[in-house]
Amino acid sequence: MSCLQTISDYGLRSLGIGERLLPKTDITICEQFVLIGSGLFWNIYFAIFALSIGFISAISIAIMKNSSNRFLSLIGKYFIFIFRGSPLFIQFFCAYEIFVLFPKIGIDLNLIFIEVTLETRWLTRAWLGALIVLYLNTTAYSAEIFYGALKSIPKADIDAANSLGLSSKSKFIKIIYPNMLRFSWPSYTNEAIFLFHATSLVFFSGFPAWGQSGDALYYANYFADKTFNPFIPYPIIAFYFILLTLVIIGLFGIINTKLNKHLPSDLKSKTRIKINFIR
Repeated sequence: MSCLQTISDYGLRSLGIGERLLPKTDITICEQFVLIGSGLFWNIYFAIFALSIGFISAISIAIMKNSSNRFLSLIGKYFIFIFRGSPLFIQFFCAYEIFVLFPKIGIDLNLIFIEVTLETRWLTRAWLGALIVLYLNTTAYSAEIFYGALKSIPKADIDAANSLGLSSKSKFIKIIYPNMLRFSWPSYTNEAIFLFHATSLVFFSGFPAWGQSGDALYYANYFADKTFNPFIPYPIIAFYFILLTLVIIGLFGIINTKLNKHLPSDLKSKTRIKINFIR
């Protein structure tokens, strides 16, 4: 089988398109590259949706923690503490056990005029259940980053906004929010990279893959078992993750440049790739 034929047969297998049976004998490097690359669709899916939804939630939690209202502040603090204080791996298993307890037929909600059944069976599947866990985890870490940025906003900027008579909404949109993003973006870039790497833990969690079409680590583990040689599939998955990490750094670097475009060149914070020889 040629490599082009392999791409045609297995390129979209993780999405349920193409050959269903995995190669069992005479496994080629091309097949490993293609199938592991196919599994990356799920890793990218987890990262994009968890980051996108978590970004908005994290800002809300950070504002709650920074609120002068003691009740809201405690909610923000405890949410961040629980999800930052417990290992992500344990969160996966706890969430799966909780979701399994839900009725498989759904939960009925009586809304007076109509009764709605909430679908619950999909919560035990990786595409939704694991996504919820990743979303909650990145929300907590991102919220702490944004909270630190909120505390770093110069008081002089807030006083200037108050002296101009800006409303709370205008002050947040024009002063607080832009500065918060500018101060937090380099750290948030690291959180985005961490979350993308953390998507590989979904394979080890209790959440089953959709139709046995798992993520990149699912296929890497399959090839390691079949060929008894882990030194090919695992470096392949590392290669893919490194490439996509560079893409994340590039995209977030562009946004960082936009956030700091009004500053003099010597004051702009830049996203740089550095090799840490000692950590």
